[in-house]
Amino acid sequence: MSATAAGVPVAAGARGSRPADAAEAGRRVEEVLDGLAATGDRAACAAAEELVRVLMEFYGAGLARLTAGLEPARLTPLLDDVLVGSLLALHDLHPEDVRARIGRVLAAAPQPVELVAFDPDTGAVRLRPAESAGAGGGCGCGGPDVRALEDSFAALVPEVASVELEPAAPARPLLQIGSRPPAAAPARAR
Repeated sequence: MSATAAGVPVAAGARGSRPADAAEAGRRVEEVLDGLAATGDRAACAAAEELVRVLMEFYGAGLARLTAGLEPARLTPLLDDVLVGSLLALHDLHPEDVRARIGRVLAAAPQPVELVAFDPDTGAVRLRPAESAGAGGGCGCGGPDVRALEDSFAALVPEVASVELEPAAPARPLLQIGSRPPAAAPARAR
């Protein structure tokens, strides 16, 4: 942090910069709100939270008008853009259901993972490394990056509240094929 704005720390180069993705933007908003809360100024905190709420409603209403006028075929290519998909999900405008968006996150994961379960009541997603990936991701670089998955879910599937990673299924034993030891020759009658 290099400067302050009204007593709130501002990251170096943050003034006028744009967050690159939804997860980064969310972290930045939380950072600013936490900084305001640390000042102890309840009126400033309440005003900042109200400002965030009003802007969310404003941008959400604009996005709703834009997407309402698009034919589904024209909207579909936009869903592949992570930022656009995140904004639509954030404002509950994404045309895909929760399971389809979970599938998008898993398909984009750097290491193959598979969905074990999703509990819509708690928002918990249980995952495990895909069988083809093996216990360590198949490349010797470790298993799935849970933090990256959490960020992806936060951006595209805000209904997901937690990500649990189960251990990989144990590897199947390797079947060894070889020759049998020679059978003992039958004893000859003398």
